[in-house]
This record gives sequence, C-alpha cells and structure tokens, in this order.
Amino acid sequence: MTTKQEVLRYTAFSEDPKGGNPAGVVLDAAGLGDAEMLSIAAELGYSESAFLTSPPEGLGGESGRAFTIRYFSPQAEVPFCGHATVATAVALGERIGPGDLVFATRAGTVQVTVTEVSGALRATLTTVEPHTEEIATADLDEALAALDWPAGDLDPAIPPRIAFAGARHLVLGAATRERLADLEYDFERLEALMHRLDLTTVHLVWRESENVFHVRDPFPVGGVVEDPATGAAAGAFGAYARELGLVPASSVLTLRQGEDLGRPGVLTVELREGDERVRVSGTGTRIA
Repeated sequence: MTTKQEVLRYTAFSEDPKGGNPAGVVLDAAGLGDAEMLSIAAELGYSESAFLTSPPEGLGGESGRAFTIRYFSPQAEVPFCGHATVATAVALGERIGPGDLVFATRAGTVQVTVTEVSGALRATLTTVEPHTEEIATADLDEALAALDWPAGDLDPAIPPRIAFAGARHLVLGAATRERLADLEYDFERLEALMHRLDLTTVHLVWRESENVFHVRDPFPVGGVVEDPATGAAAGAFGAYARELGLVPASSVLTLRQGEDLGRPGVLTVELREGDERVRVSGTGTRIA
C-alpha cells in the first residue's frame, strides 16, 4: 500500500468473508490527501473504500464514536456508500464495542447502531431523507439499450424511477429471475449515461415475494462492472417501494444480492411509518 496507515479489509452483508461486498477501511486517515485515498481505493480494487477522520464541529454523538467518513471507488469519490459504512461500523464495533456511531458524510449525517446478535456484529444505518423522481423517456430508452434489455422484459409493477437516499440510483424492475441473471451490458455506454444523470448505480430488481427481492447493481462509474451488495441503493429502493405503494409504510424487506456473482449477501431494509428515513442492516466480517 501507498500509506503507513493500516488498511483493513472487511466484507459487508455477510458473515462469510467470501460473501457480501468487500470494502477497504482506514480507521485513521488523518494526513491522507484525496489522491492518496483514491490510490488506496484503486489498489484495493473494491467497489468502495472508507476513510475516517475526526468529526466536524457540532456533529454530535458520543466522544470517540463520531467521525467524518469519505468513500472512494477505484475511479472517484462518491457521496455515500452503504456497504462501506456497514463494514466500517463492524470494524469499529470490534475495537470500541457495540453502540451508536455518527458519521458526517458528503450526503449528510448518517447514524449507525452496532449490535451483537448470536456472537456476530450487525450494523444498522439510518439514511438521510430520501426522495424519488421520474426519468425521461429518452434516458430510460438509453439505459435499456446500454443494458440490452428489451422494454418488454421490464416488470410493469416496478416502474422506472431515480431514487435517492444519499446517492442517486436508477431503479429498473426485471419481469423474471432469468432476465436479472442475464446481465451483460455496454460498459462505456451505460457509464456515459450515468455520469450525465449523476447516478451511482443502476438498481435492477426482481420481486420473489411480498417482502423478498433479488437485486443487482451495475457500477461502471466506479470502475467496476457490478457492485456485489449495495447498501445505499437498498435504502433508496426501500424509500421508492414505499412511495410507490409496492409495500406498506411499515415494512421489513429482504434484499438478496451477489448470488449471480458467487458472493451472496443479505440486506435488511426497514421502513417505519412516520419516518421518511430508511434503515439498512447487515452483518460483516474481516477478510484475512
């Protein structure tokens, strides 16, 4: 590595180091510049890595449990990353114990609670205020062309929208599990569209049952073909599903991701009536 700071490797949304989504975690990034953080993220090659420094004035939270956190993909900084937040929270939980954490992110303040369940640490992040917006017909057509998805392969019960809960994601519903599994897209074409629309991922969804969804997230703007487990998109999708009436205002959803990559993970999304924010939970473990 290019720094003396310790670079940890954790996976999020799985208790198996070979499952979920790996992230780099630097618990003390003081003194690292943007170029150095980007270099570390690029060298690791994970979809994102997280870097902690001291909290800004007035952030709140318990002393020693509040931080500034920044996220870098191999190509660029991103405003918010759910799986790297979970990975970082688990790493902190191992060192300072379970409890509440507060992170200052570029997207806003994110609260995380770490608990111990059956001997495993589990992190629950609470997103910033989410929202959704329409996507222009021409932009949707371009996204489908880049994915090589005929419009007839979309699930009409999951209408295309851009959803935000710290980062922007295009939600597209697949009509069948086979459609979701068959993902081979034009990397540069989708990347160009996503840059133009300021998207972090395209969130592809197939609904298995009332509260269980299978998802995939192409991530060309981060320099990787696909994100194995995407906490930020899970939060955005939860808000989207509630706003469009796909699920009740008070719900617990299970998102299964990474199975098609051989890195299965489980993301739990909790919606609470009267609270627009979304809670995303998952386990994590260190990668040797």
